[in-house]
Amino acid sequence: MTPPSGAASIKDPTVLFHDGKWHVYATQYAGGYNMTYLNFTDWNQAGAAPKTNLSTNPNLTGYKCAPQLFYFAPQRLWYLVYQTQPPAYSTSTNPSDVRSWSAPRRFFSSEPAIVTANKGSGTWIDFWVICDDASCYLFFSDDNGHLYRSKTSKSSFPNGFGAPVIALSDSRFALFEAANVYKMKGTDKYLLIHEAIGDGRYFRSWTADRLDGAWTPLAATQANPFASKSNVTGAGWSNDGISHGEMLRDNPDETMTIDTCNMRYLFQGRTRAGGTYDLNEYSLGVLTAVP
Repeated sequence: MTPPSGAASIKDPTVLFHDGKWHVYATQYAGGYNMTYLNFTDWNQAGAAPKTNLSTNPNLTGYKCAPQLFYFAPQRLWYLVYQTQPPAYSTSTNPSDVRSWSAPRRFFSSEPAIVTANKGSGTWIDFWVICDDASCYLFFSDDNGHLYRSKTSKSSFPNGFGAPVIALSDSRFALFEAANVYKMKGTDKYLLIHEAIGDGRYFRSWTADRLDGAWTPLAATQANPFASKSNVTGAGWSNDGISHGEMLRDNPDETMTIDTCNMRYLFQGRTRAGGTYDLNEYSLGVLTAVP
C-alpha cells in the first residue's frame, strides 16, 4: 500500500477483519500528521483501495497519528486510540464511516511524572490498549528505552487509568517505540513485540503470563529477532528494515487475540529517504510467518 495522493508516507497501521472486510487505519504525512482509512475484502485489492483522510471528519482535524482500532465488547462500541501527542481516543458504532468518530477525549489530564522523569529527549508515543477479563491496560513507549503500563478496571474503561509504571527498560535504541501486546490464542500467555533500531529497524519479542507480569525474552536480540531484514525475504523494498505495524486479527475485540500458528503482520517500510524523517516515503507491506 503506497501513500495517499499528496502525502509523503503511510505509516503506523492498525488492521482487523470485520463484516466481510479488512479495515486499515494509518498515519499519513502531508505537510502535517493525520490519519487515513481504507477497506477491502481481499488483500490483492489493498493496493488499489481508495483512502479517506480522517480530517474530513471535523472532530479529527489537526495532529493525530499512530492509531489502534478495536471493538470494546462490553460497551458495543468501536474505539480508535491515537496520539495527539498525549493519548486520546474516539468512539463509533461503525468503523467504516470516518465521519462517525466522536471528538477526541484524553486518557490523562497531563503528562505523568514518571514519563517526564524518564523520557529524556523523547516523548510518550505509540499507545496500545489490551484487556483481560477484569482490567484494561494502556502500554506506550518514550523513544528512550522505556515501556510503560497503566491500568484501569474493565468496568471503568476508558476512564480511571492510574499512574503508569515502567514495565520494561533497556537502552534508547534497543527499546525505541511501536509496542504491540497480544493474547496468544489457546494459551494463557501474552506476546509483546517492540521496535528497536540497530542495523535498520527490527522487532524484539517477549512473553508473559499476565499483562502486569514480568516479560521473558523470546526472540529479543538483533542476532535473533522477531522480525528484521535478516530473517525476512521479499521486503528488500524497505531500505530501513521492518518498522511499526500490527498483527492481522480476525477477532476485533479488546483482548487483542492472535493465532500464533497463522501470523501475518502489516508493517511500514521506508521506500525512499526524504532528507528528514517527516519526508521519508513509507509504504505498507505484509509479513507472513512460515513454519
